[in-house]
Amino acid sequence: MQAKAQGWLKTILGWGQRRQAEVGEKLYGEAVRVARLPVYYSDHGVADDVDGRFDMLSLIVALIMRRLKTAGDDGKELSQQLFDSMFADMDLSLREMGAGDIGVSKRVRVMAEAFMGRLESYVEALDKKDKELLAEALSRNLFRGDPSADPLGSGLVDAVFAVVAALDALDDSALLDGRIDIG
Repeated sequence: MQAKAQGWLKTILGWGQRRQAEVGEKLYGEAVRVARLPVYYSDHGVADDVDGRFDMLSLIVALIMRRLKTAGDDGKELSQQLFDSMFADMDLSLREMGAGDIGVSKRVRVMAEAFMGRLESYVEALDKKDKELLAEALSRNLFRGDPSADPLGSGLVDAVFAVVAALDALDDSALLDGRIDIG
């Protein structure tokens, strides 16, 4: 009887993990949708190329992960699932572009490390509510040090704070269901 109960518990827990992964993928899809909004590229100067799209997606995923950390243990688990979904997609995308197996793993590792650095710098600036610090982080990361980029002047910093406000206003249950109705 006890073995049967343990098997049932493993089934239930496995279902929870699968559901979490599905919600992580749904949330990743929403992050992609928001990151691809034309306004970032047409009005705020983000480069509409592979690097610009990766950096914009990294920014949006970082903003969502920051918000998920405030949604309890489920939010923290979903944050990991979101990260995993993003880098599984990066792996697949690189393979579709023709990168070899050895090259893919190295490139994904470098991308993940770059993402973690971006996450840290963005979260620090946002938690301090420091527009100048965020502008510096965006200049360094999203604009890759381009001296002509002006995240403050272009309105990107304000747009990022608007996304943060929209995410912060979301009910935890909507967020944990993968619904971010922003953008």
